[in-house]
Amino acid sequence: MAAGETDPDFERRAQLAVIWEDLINPVRSIVGYQEIILDEARRLGADDLLPYLDKVLVAAVALNDLVNGLRDPAFVPAMDAGGGLVDLEGRLRHDLRTPLNAIIGYSEMVVEDLETAPGADALRPDLDRLLDEARRLLGDIEAIVDLTRADGTSTDRAATDPGSALEVAASLLRTLRPSEDARPREVGRILVVDDNESNRNLLARRLHLDGHAVVSAESGAETFAILEEQRFDLVLLDLLMPVMNGLEVLARLKAEERWRDMPVIMVSGLQENDAVLKCIEAGAEDYLPKPCNVVLLRARINACLERARWRERERVYLAQLEVEKAKSDRLLRNILPHPVVLRLNEGETAIADGFGAASILFADIVGFTPAAASMTPSRLVGKLDRIFSAFDALALDLGVEKIKTIGDAYMAATGLPEPRHDHVEAIADFAIGILDALRSFDNDGEPPLRVRIGVHTGPVVAGVIGRHKFIYDVWGDTVNVASRLESHGLPDHIHVSAEVRDALVGRFAFEPRGAVMLKGKGATPAFFLIPPKMSAAG
Repeated sequence: MAAGETDPDFERRAQLAVIWEDLINPVRSIVGYQEIILDEARRLGADDLLPYLDKVLVAAVALNDLVNGLRDPAFVPAMDAGGGLVDLEGRLRHDLRTPLNAIIGYSEMVVEDLETAPGADALRPDLDRLLDEARRLLGDIEAIVDLTRADGTSTDRAATDPGSALEVAASLLRTLRPSEDARPREVGRILVVDDNESNRNLLARRLHLDGHAVVSAESGAETFAILEEQRFDLVLLDLLMPVMNGLEVLARLKAEERWRDMPVIMVSGLQENDAVLKCIEAGAEDYLPKPCNVVLLRARINACLERARWRERERVYLAQLEVEKAKSDRLLRNILPHPVVLRLNEGETAIADGFGAASILFADIVGFTPAAASMTPSRLVGKLDRIFSAFDALALDLGVEKIKTIGDAYMAATGLPEPRHDHVEAIADFAIGILDALRSFDNDGEPPLRVRIGVHTGPVVAGVIGRHKFIYDVWGDTVNVASRLESHGLPDHIHVSAEVRDALVGRFAFEPRGAVMLKGKGATPAFFLIPPKMSAAG
């Protein structure tokens, strides 16, 4: 059919479909009300009304059958046979009015006899509704059944009435007409499962001509044997098969994770609604009756494969997204403590916590700033990176939280972001580990590196600051004291407060330093923590 042309056969079917839709709802209402009225009359014992009510129901069923006949494919050729549309239109209107008049006439007789019948009050409302529907439909028959508009034998209202049957049909034709840029047909690997060899071969041949790669199976057992070896984009599965029926095959496919997402279209001569419902509930993408309409089969396969392609693209995209998220999380965990990252991912925006007992350490490499003046930038950064990477590895091993580096100084804490009872012991082990790490450091012939360390314990506040660049930081007097103990300490010594000494008495040896003048604190007792090796040597 050339572009711009219409398909007369389709146009007739479209017109009939519009007429059917206008008729079927009031007809179903009439049948439904009459069934209710008949049941109520029997329940109430209104036996005198039953003969008339039965006749109303017979006429309502006949009307329903007549309207449903409009969808019979044989009705379309009849539209162009005999005396043409004018005669067909007249006959159809007459055929519809006949049962409608019977429904109205017998129902009015029932209404007249209601006064002497039991349960009149219960029956009257439904009878009134039924009569309203029937009279309204009778009055609308002329407008609804208007076939002659299509061939110009009556006034052309299509242009002025956008809801007319002709215009609705024309609009549908315009929508369904293939466009020049129609989507390409999807092709894929399809497994055809049918115990009937003729059905298998015919279906496989049709699919092969459409460009699909096709493999056939004649039973459920063979299906699973093939699936163990090959991958498919779609399964066309017969429902009626011996030993293992199609529904059982479908259930097993959907139960196995490796096959669960593979789309399945059921194909069967069984057209009961229960069969269709069971298959869809079990996970089938679609259900096609046998013999398969070729055009419909192609459309369903194309849609199914297209959905499968989109699901695969979505799966790949989500996998890539998961990889990128993992990278982002790893990067974030390198910047922030893991528990804090979890809280941020859960939507917290203001993270600030108070800790009643935490330990803070500052370590500053002695004399590094003057030495750095003679280094190239790459050498300077490389050396700091090696030193602080060694500290980071030690912190990770001991469960110490690195807070930040400030130039050539390193700040760490224990007891946060999650409390721990041994926070003082852990920070002391970390301080000793720093000294050991620097002693073993390769300085390329340069003087060995030395470090001052200050440690204090007490309450702190910790939280995340910043929006563009996050940082997890710690505040409070405990932080200030630890920093000043470091600056007043001696190279290769661990300078600690009395609070640290008191917490570690019995585990480590200490050397009293005496009172140290700390800014904002005045004279403050301080001690040197003696590492176990040095204590034993002494």
